[in-house]
Amino acid sequence: MGAHGTWFDFIPGLGHFSESLQGTLGRTWTWQVFQATHFEITHVLVALVVMLLLLMGAASYSSTLRKLGDEAILPAPRFGIRAIFEGLADMVFGLLDGVMGEKNARKYLPFLGTFFLFVLCSNLISLVPGFRAPTDTLKTNIGLAVLVFLATHVLGFKEHGIHYLEQFTGHIPLKSPLVVLVPLMFVIEVISHLIRPATLSIRLMANMFADHAVVGVFFTLIPFLVPVPLMLLGVFVSVVQALVFTLMSATYISLAVAHEEH
Repeated sequence: MGAHGTWFDFIPGLGHFSESLQGTLGRTWTWQVFQATHFEITHVLVALVVMLLLLMGAASYSSTLRKLGDEAILPAPRFGIRAIFEGLADMVFGLLDGVMGEKNARKYLPFLGTFFLFVLCSNLISLVPGFRAPTDTLKTNIGLAVLVFLATHVLGFKEHGIHYLEQFTGHIPLKSPLVVLVPLMFVIEVISHLIRPATLSIRLMANMFADHAVVGVFFTLIPFLVPVPLMLLGVFVSVVQALVFTLMSATYISLAVAHEEH
């Protein structure tokens, strides 16, 4: 297994299948930091593993709550799936509460909490030998960022209706002499919204790629003891990047559903 190898490389026919997709899905164009790349399906498979693990964890958590009944309101007596899920939920809720207030935090916790868990587990799984982080590629990250982008504007229109477009004009009254600036402000706002998916995805990809590249180099050179501190740093970076992605997503949604105060 090479430096970038995974357990999926042992699946018969997977390499040939990836090669067959190279002509259609491989990137051949170059632009600044973007270079031609060889298409891989490994990230998709690892992302499916992450989803499966999360579904299994959610099923176990749900089953535990059903068995406990009314006693489920009590804290978990020992460390386990329930304690992990509830601890992460409390952490994410506290983060959202500080950004969008308690009401919206409770409302959007299931949506944003799911993003946090997926990004966190996708980051952490690369610390397991034989796996790669789905989040160290633009394919995964752009998919996540586009979902946030679409949700932001769908929720904005749902909350404000057609008046949501006023956020793109600075809420300038039609009788104001500054109304001549509305077209310019609209263009600027549209551009700023369009680059949000790019900033979300590139930030996450760059941090995860750099962190796990460093860990991989030290693990290859000195596989005993020396990589341990770097792996602990990798855990810290994985948690921080998941929190940053969730925080930025929460900020965008909060701005979209916020009401203008007069």
